[in-house]
Amino acid sequence: MKKIILREMMMALFALNSLFTASAQTPKSVLDKAAATITVKEGVKANFKMTAGKGSTSGTLLLKGRKFHASTPVAIVWFDGKTQWTYVKNNDEVNISTPTEAQLQAINPYNFINLYKKGYDATLNKSGKDYVVHLTATDKNKKIQELFVTVNKSTYHPTQVKLLQNKKWTVFDITDIKRQNIPDSQFQFNSKDFPNAEIIDLR
Repeated sequence: MKKIILREMMMALFALNSLFTASAQTPKSVLDKAAATITVKEGVKANFKMTAGKGSTSGTLLLKGRKFHASTPVAIVWFDGKTQWTYVKNNDEVNISTPTEAQLQAINPYNFINLYKKGYDATLNKSGKDYVVHLTATDKNKKIQELFVTVNKSTYHPTQVKLLQNKKWTVFDITDIKRQNIPDSQFQFNSKDFPNAEIIDLR
């Protein structure tokens, strides 16, 4: 009888351990789920605050796949997946460029959805209601050497992205993430809306 009870206890412990192992989170699984929440087909809208050094700015962010649109009190940025337009309000000018992945990361905090998949070691920690994934570049030549991505445990919404570039930290705090049907035209500059702006093509 004791052998039967012992065997059943061992089987229960084994099943419990298997369940725990299957449900345990990894850095990749957390970021995969976080990426899934912001790569929905229709698009996502969010508010953000960017802090770099002693300066900060806030605004709204629209996302749809690789496309994004960011609007702040000083500038508006459109990116259609290839071309980027940056409108500087004080100068009434638009700069057109083809940004690199590293440059996109510095502008669009959600570009980590492509960045973390290659060239970075990752560790996972917990902080209250959040997961915090620490990404460290395996190549010293990468422009972005470190990132901390904070993800809400219940919604898997990314709530903060902190990145190190050129020995300086930039922090994006993200709130009010919502799905929204966003037309593709939102990710391209329309000269009719800025008839007096000077166009500077840097491509």
